Amino acid sequence: MGRRRQGARSAGTADPVLTSINGGASRTARADGATQDAPGPSASVEEDSSRSRLWHVVLSVAGPATPLTELKRGLEQLAHDHTPFLTARYAADHGEIRYWEQAEDLQDAAAMALRLWGEHKATAQLPPWEIVGLEVVDRPTYHKRIAEGYGESRAFLGGVHPY
Repeated sequence: MGRRRQGARSAGTADPVLTSINGGASRTARADGATQDAPGPSASVEEDSSRSRLWHVVLSVAGPATPLTELKRGLEQLAHDHTPFLTARYAADHGEIRYWEQAEDLQDAAAMALRLWGEHKATAQLPPWEIVGLEVVDRPTYHKRIAEGYGESRAFLGGVHPY
């Protein structure tokens, strides 16, 4: 996630407070270098850390060629086991899984995504492929891409389909 500077920096003042683009600051830098609480409602650190966000995940996997019927059955089982499952596309030697993950931040969402294939390999009888790509974007970014015409084809929303 990008970051921005809060306010302009004057000579002799402390570094400005950095805030996330979407979040705003709960504290602002004063001209004398001190910080003060920003006006408006403020939430405690504990409340902020318990908030989850939705992340759109695209997990790309590849490996030795696998019979398509076995692969489709395994991906369908993964879709059943992993409830926020959105879409899977596959070929004999590679595949792509798109789904929503709920996590506090990008690092948590990416860590869960990187464990998905390995944790379900045995239960869904997935092939011994490795993860070769990962994209994780927040919900506003995903919706912005869709609105701009970038994103998966409507024909592939939901379910397990061959490429």
